Amino acid sequence: MLSIRSLYQVGHGPSSSHTMGPAKASGIVKQACPSCDRFEIMLYNSLALTGRGHLTEEAIKESLGETPVTFLTSLDLTKHPNTLIIKGYENDQLMIEKEVNSTGGGRIVFVGDDSTEKHIYPHKTFKEIKKYCKSKHMALHDYVYEVEGEEIKVFLEEIWEAMKSSIIRGIATHGVLPGPLKMKRKAPELYSKLKATDVPELVENRLVASYAFAVSEENAGGGMIVTAPTCGACGVLPAVLYYMHEKHHFISKERIINGLAVAGLIGNIIKHNASISGAVAGCQAEVGSACSMAAAAHATLFNLSMDQIEYAAEIAMEHHLGLTCDPVNGYVQIPCIERNAVAALRAIDACGLAYFLTDSRKISFDMVVQTMYQTGLDMHQSYKETSQGGLAYYFKEEDDVNCW
Repeated sequence: MLSIRSLYQVGHGPSSSHTMGPAKASGIVKQACPSCDRFEIMLYNSLALTGRGHLTEEAIKESLGETPVTFLTSLDLTKHPNTLIIKGYENDQLMIEKEVNSTGGGRIVFVGDDSTEKHIYPHKTFKEIKKYCKSKHMALHDYVYEVEGEEIKVFLEEIWEAMKSSIIRGIATHGVLPGPLKMKRKAPELYSKLKATDVPELVENRLVASYAFAVSEENAGGGMIVTAPTCGACGVLPAVLYYMHEKHHFISKERIINGLAVAGLIGNIIKHNASISGAVAGCQAEVGSACSMAAAAHATLFNLSMDQIEYAAEIAMEHHLGLTCDPVNGYVQIPCIERNAVAALRAIDACGLAYFLTDSRKISFDMVVQTMYQTGLDMHQSYKETSQGGLAYYFKEEDDVNCW
C-alpha cells in the first residue's frame, strides 16, 4: 500500500478524479514537453459524460496555462472509466501522446509507464495488520507511525488544519453554488439555527450535518478541501472529527491526529484492495469509504479496541453497499452534499453499535471491502458517475422542489 500522503491531498474541488487528476496529468505532460504550442485532449467515459459538471475542462486549462487546448469526448468501455489521452503538438507535429487513468482521490496512472510510486506498507489487509499489531502490542495509529515515520504526524496536523479551515469557511459562506441547479448553500442556515430546537439529539445531528454540508459545499464551489478519500466524499471525516473535537474537551489534537492516521489506514486498505472511485464502483466506493474512515476515526478517539475499530468500519461500509453514483447534471451537488451529511451521522452510529456488539459480529472488514468492490464491478455503468441513471436520469430541472 502507498503512503497515506497519497490519500489525503489538499486541493480544489469539485472532484479528485475529474478535476485534480486530469489537471495533474496535464501539468506533467506539459512539463515533459514544454515546446508544445497546443494540446488535444480526448476525455473518455465518465470524464466525457460528467466532465463539464465536474469542471474538468476548466481545471485542465488552468494547468496548461496559456497553451491552447481542444477537447474531444468518446465512450469506450474497454478503457478505464476515467481515461484521458493527451496529445501535444508543436507546429502541428505530434510531439507527445500519453494515455492516463484518473483512478480516484487525485491519483493518476500513465498507461504503459513504469510506476514510480513506492508501496511502503508491508501488509495489505486489515487481517494482516491486526495480526501484526497484536503480536507487537501496538495500536493501529502506532502501526501507521512505525511504517510512515514520526514525521507523518506533522503532515497529519497540516491535514487537520486544512479540514478545519474548510469547515469554518463553509459555515460562513452564503450564496448559490455554480451551475444550472442554482443550489443555495445550506451550511450557514443549518449552523445558525441550532438554537431553534431544544431537543439535544436534534441539535447534535444538525451540528454534524452543518459541518459536512460546509465542507461539501466548499468542494462543490471549487474551494480548497482535503480528499478523504475523494473530493466527492470530503465532508464526512472532517465533520465527525470537528464535532467530536468541539464537543469533548478530552479529545485533544493528539487524539485527532491518531484518528486521522487510522482513518487513512482504513482508506488505504480500501483503495489498495478495491476502489475509492465512483466511476469504478459507485458512490459506495466514495461516501461508503469515507464513512468507514470516519467510523474508525471516531472509535480511535475513544480508545476503543482494534476489534471495535474494525467492526465500526465494517458496519459503516456494509450499509452503503450498492450505493449508486448518480450526480444530477454531472455536478457534485445532488445528492452528493446531503449524502456526506447522512454518512457522517451514520459513522457515529456505526461506532456506537460496534462498542456494544463487537463480540457478536460475523463479517470482517476485509470481507465487506471485497464485497463492495465486486458489487461495484457488477453495477451497471449508468450508475457509476455517468449521470445516465438514478436521480440524474429522473431529475427534472423545472421541479422547484428538487432545486431546494
